[in-house]
Amino acid sequence: MTETTPPEPIAPSAQLRPFNRALGWWFGVALWKRILGALVLGAIAGVAWGPGATSIAWIGELFVRLIRMLVVPLVFLTIAAGVAALADPKRLGSIGVKTLAMYVFTTTLAVTTGLIVATLIGPGIGATFADAVPRAMGTPPDTARMFMEIIPDNPVSAMADGKTLSVIFFAILVGAGVIAAGKGAEPVRDFLNGASDVMLKIVGFVMETAPFGVFALIAVVMGTSGPASFLAILKLAICVVAGSAVVTLLIHGVIVVRLMAWLSPLPFFRGIADAIMVGFSTSSSSATLPVAIRVGQNNLGISKPVASTVLPLGATIGMDGAAMYVAMLTLFSAQAFGLDLGWADYLVIAATTTIVAMGVAPVPSGSLFVLAAVLHAIGITPEQTALVVGFVLPFDRILDMTRTVPNVTSDLAIATAVARWEGEMDVNVYNSANDV
Repeated sequence: MTETTPPEPIAPSAQLRPFNRALGWWFGVALWKRILGALVLGAIAGVAWGPGATSIAWIGELFVRLIRMLVVPLVFLTIAAGVAALADPKRLGSIGVKTLAMYVFTTTLAVTTGLIVATLIGPGIGATFADAVPRAMGTPPDTARMFMEIIPDNPVSAMADGKTLSVIFFAILVGAGVIAAGKGAEPVRDFLNGASDVMLKIVGFVMETAPFGVFALIAVVMGTSGPASFLAILKLAICVVAGSAVVTLLIHGVIVVRLMAWLSPLPFFRGIADAIMVGFSTSSSSATLPVAIRVGQNNLGISKPVASTVLPLGATIGMDGAAMYVAMLTLFSAQAFGLDLGWADYLVIAATTTIVAMGVAPVPSGSLFVLAAVLHAIGITPEQTALVVGFVLPFDRILDMTRTVPNVTSDLAIATAVARWEGEMDVNVYNSANDV
């Protein structure tokens, strides 16, 4: 009998070579490109799969929970570390005043955009609420109470409840305390710096799961809502898309970044692509905050003190997309109910919307919770408001995804401008985003 020589065993390294090549290719592609590809594939899969896409909803929920898990510790640590790094309390006042002024400025422009676009397109003309199921959204938030509750009774409880403004307030006090304590607080300053760096690294780890989370989120939306439902409110949808484009590209890209920060808009939009994708897929400014801080520092060259103070504040009060949408929906309602509005009414809508937009919760469909306050100002009854909400709510997720984009770009554009004015930006890092 002839003995046969057994085949040479395949070395483990050779077996793993295709897997390593695949991993190398995957991580070699810029994250925003992977997220964009996942978004497109998720939309296609959702349309083809239909309601069955809900079977992968858990993947999207897991991604959102990972992001939300980071928000409170990241806000506290980055703001406290950022304020402590300023060393001079006067710098904090300068940054704060400029930031608040810019948010009021861009929100006013966003509201004006919403009113102009809705006036030109007339989304409510001919609209009927015959099939709408009235949906009351509860009592509009009390603005005075909202500002009162910025000061927490218990900072730990505020963190547990996710009250971002209260967390911001306490973090600023901690940072200011570190400055006032001087050299004796150096260990605390070092701890805050190290802890905030660790949190940003964790954000980087979580963001590697973003393509899978975005794929699932978009697939579920398209599978359950789909393009057909989008067509049901086509004129309003056109208003939201057109208005969001104007606010994002013209107001944030040209007016804020180009004319006020003296920077080219192209590196700005290339550098914040990750945050835009996450904002679009999650419909939440709050969920996008960890990503916004990461791209603000790493891609735009914004210093830690500015990124860690401006961006968390913006995620809470910087709601340009929501303000634009509430203004549009107010005109939509007036047109649908046949109200004849004068210039005084337009001014009332603009002023009321600018104020209440800062109280919009940074969660999906948060805009609808403040709509009643604006509609009441022009004489629309609670019963009519419930009809409007009932008509819009079934289709609101896709509209919400669209209007979250200008919420995200407003925060990063304002942070860029403030950093530029304060000399807290590495322009070389900013310009390198054009090469991503």
